[in-house]
Amino acid sequence: MAALLEMRGIGKTFPGVRALDRVDLTVEKGEIHAICGENGAGKSTLMKVLSGIYPHGSYEGEIHFDGQVLQNRGIADSETKGIIIIHQELALVPLLSIAENLFLGNEVASGGVIDWREAFRRTGELLKKVGLDEAPSTKVEKLGVGKQQLLEIAKALAKDVRLLILDEPTAALQENDSQHLLDLLLELKSQGITSILISHKLNEIGRVADRITIIRDGSTVSTLNRDEITEDRIIRDMVGRDMAHRYPEREPKLGEVLMEVKGWNAWHPDQQDRQMIRDVSFTVRKGEIVGIAGLMGTGRTELAMSIFGRSYGRNISGEVKIGGKAVDTSTVSKAIDAGLSYVTEDRKVLGLVLEEPIVRNVTLANLVGVSARGVLDKRRETQVAEGYRKSLGIRTPGVQQKVVNLSGGNQQKVVLSKWLFTDPQVLILDEPTRGIDVGAKFEIYTIMNELAAQGRGVVVISSEMPELLGMCDRIYVMNEGRIVDELSRAEASQERIMAAIIRDNMKKSEGKVA
Repeated sequence: MAALLEMRGIGKTFPGVRALDRVDLTVEKGEIHAICGENGAGKSTLMKVLSGIYPHGSYEGEIHFDGQVLQNRGIADSETKGIIIIHQELALVPLLSIAENLFLGNEVASGGVIDWREAFRRTGELLKKVGLDEAPSTKVEKLGVGKQQLLEIAKALAKDVRLLILDEPTAALQENDSQHLLDLLLELKSQGITSILISHKLNEIGRVADRITIIRDGSTVSTLNRDEITEDRIIRDMVGRDMAHRYPEREPKLGEVLMEVKGWNAWHPDQQDRQMIRDVSFTVRKGEIVGIAGLMGTGRTELAMSIFGRSYGRNISGEVKIGGKAVDTSTVSKAIDAGLSYVTEDRKVLGLVLEEPIVRNVTLANLVGVSARGVLDKRRETQVAEGYRKSLGIRTPGVQQKVVNLSGGNQQKVVLSKWLFTDPQVLILDEPTRGIDVGAKFEIYTIMNELAAQGRGVVVISSEMPELLGMCDRIYVMNEGRIVDELSRAEASQERIMAAIIRDNMKKSEGKVA
């Protein structure tokens, strides 16, 4: 195969950080080329150089595309050459229609007037190519995340894409949507379209990638052919060490019941007749890591948020006890005072103030802890943030760094720092390792174990069953807003969890028939 893309000796420096250091990348025509690396390794920075987000002159090295020297001054330059990047945060306008989004900035027009008939016709063709059957007039806000991701690919096809770059395209997708997207990549490959796939999901990479380039600390470590790709090899090259065990070892030392939730109910905030949480009861012991399993949409996040300060839902009822005493969790501040904390699944929207520095984010939930007589003690605030930077291994030049400039794994550590500074008795973690690499995951797991060793309770909501099985002492299974099974560590397996969900669905189905 001939090379479509060659990046040679690419270097990129930000204030205080060498993000890329002599990176080499060769992508052949018609292949799916995966790029792997820990958070902060430089993957996204490299793709921003390629796509013109970081224009020619702001980086070192050379880029050759289809035999020609590439010197993009911006995204428009790269798109005219057929290089299209789809970011992890989708660039769609929710209140516009599918057709309007597909041709936004690339309008089907003549004499300055949009030809809507032609735009709708072409939209229908593009939607068919990516396997969507929605009407072109449908507003994007009506689509799920999986369909929006496919719509981004349709948008790229509308621009005559030759090289499609996808940055963590399946990070927020359910299994079925992920498989559909990967199938589409293989279909595009059969049509001669070249793709670069950035992903932390090693099983997906093994399924579709022809070759894989691994980046560590801003430098190219290796490029592997398909027959050389194994999870162990990828992990070793990514983190610079063997990971014989994906999950840190722990000897559980369980104490008395620390938190008890009884008869918890919550209703949808907008849909009057829709009950989201139905009579849920569960316990967490001191030193215990408890998992909540279930398919997406079964109410796991709604349960956590309704307990934590009634951040979700209405007509909420039930009782929460911590240390054997009933506590008031009706507001976030009262929940914190009671000893609860909640790490949201959406760190960028709900967990962090991205444009603020690390120091401000770390202390945000406990300003009293860094104040004297109502006045913020900035020296104390910096000391606290520096303490967490060191203890949690947040990779940054200093705590004045804006959070938006950190990798996903380091952002997650900042969120954890924020809630650890409130000194919680029970920490609820909602998808704690979503969108972060295997090395950063191991570090998060180690923090969870340390919290349990201190006698705190940890509740983990995760869509990754191996994560729950590898970390949890007990697992509750949720389905349609209810807990349908409770499994000990010895009893738990992916099959038992799925069987509990299927069994519950069959019961409800039989009930409806009767």
